[in-house]
Amino acid sequence: MGKFLFTGAQILALDPERPDYFTGDLLIEGDRITAIREEAGLIERQRADRVIEGRDLLLMPGMINTHGHAAMTLLRGYADDLPLKEWLEEKIWPVEENLDGDDIYWGTLLAICEMLKGGTTTFTDMYFFMDRAAEAAADGKIRAVLSRGLVGLGDSGGEALQEAASFQKEWHGAADGRISVTYGPHAPYTCPPDYLRRVMEEAAKTKSPLQIHLAETAHEVEECRRDYGCTPVEHLQQLGLFEHRVIAAHCVHLSDEDIAILGANRVGVAHNPGSNLKLGSGIAPVARLLEAGVPVGLGTDGAASNNNLDLLEEMRLAALLAKGSACDPTLVPAKRALQMATVNGAELLGLSDVGLLKEGFKADLIAFNLKAPQATPFFDPLAHVVYAAAAADIRFVIVDGEILVEDGCLTKLDEEKIIAESSRRAERLTGRSVLRT
Repeated sequence: MGKFLFTGAQILALDPERPDYFTGDLLIEGDRITAIREEAGLIERQRADRVIEGRDLLLMPGMINTHGHAAMTLLRGYADDLPLKEWLEEKIWPVEENLDGDDIYWGTLLAICEMLKGGTTTFTDMYFFMDRAAEAAADGKIRAVLSRGLVGLGDSGGEALQEAASFQKEWHGAADGRISVTYGPHAPYTCPPDYLRRVMEEAAKTKSPLQIHLAETAHEVEECRRDYGCTPVEHLQQLGLFEHRVIAAHCVHLSDEDIAILGANRVGVAHNPGSNLKLGSGIAPVARLLEAGVPVGLGTDGAASNNNLDLLEEMRLAALLAKGSACDPTLVPAKRALQMATVNGAELLGLSDVGLLKEGFKADLIAFNLKAPQATPFFDPLAHVVYAAAAADIRFVIVDGEILVEDGCLTKLDEEKIIAESSRRAERLTGRSVLRT
């Protein structure tokens, strides 16, 4: 880590104490942003080891992926165009039984390559062999919020919960503080009430947050009403789950009462528009959730159901779906969509010093190249990022003060090696030949 000065750049700080955007300077020293000025040339160049001219750059906070299953990159394109229940039970779960720790390590590294090049600086993961996912996050220099996925059906639930507790003890705060650990009960339909109570008891020992899939499909809601006489949201409230910090993924099928419960309990919702559309699960009521005070972030879900990890795409989809489904173009304007991808994500993950460009905050930021046809004419930086920008436009990605992407190239990871190893493992798992190696 060194000292970097961006001078004369367009800056989207997303700090409520500053203008929406301005031309100015930003100084990074070590892992922190130490100075921001709303006019170019006000930070002395000699304070930096490297000065980066920002005339053609747009700086903004790094994006935060609030829900995913990183190593499922190995199953990208394997089981497309199927409904969720069939996709899971007949395709994904049988293959996942053959995963090993090395698969998780390389599949997670592949996801990290993709996410970094797309401007994601923090990702959330719920999967298996999470010690290997944590190793990949540490090696990739990215920020990560990780959970050992927990299923309470069958005899393995207790062992998985023990693994989760050990994982929390070993990895929470590791990699210079970049790794945080949460508990990950998979869903109400895979975690019976007694098991969820055990998970909550274990999480309470370390005051750890919980992340869970919730109300993803209409079938899930119908099944919960049949088994418990209430919606999945009401079911979790009755169990006391919302007394903890909760990251609830999807939340597509919600009643007005469900939304009120989520808002009253400040449950964070990870909105995954691309995955929900592809699996035919529906469209989450994002505008209503935001109106109710629910912190809504954005997630990609796994690459087996999306099929990419592009948060710019998710941000655009979130804004457009809200407008189109309600026939109201004023819903989820560009600034709100951008907040969902950054500061909202930090809030619902409990990360207090990322998500904004602010003095004293972690130096997690990205820089877009503005010398591109789709950046011309350049009237409104907020609208440009949400409605026009592409991952290919990203010139710099910085996490914890380290440049991890420069001019579109990874600086710390061997992308070619990761792609080759991941392809080999995908072939073994699926029994199908990869067409490009």
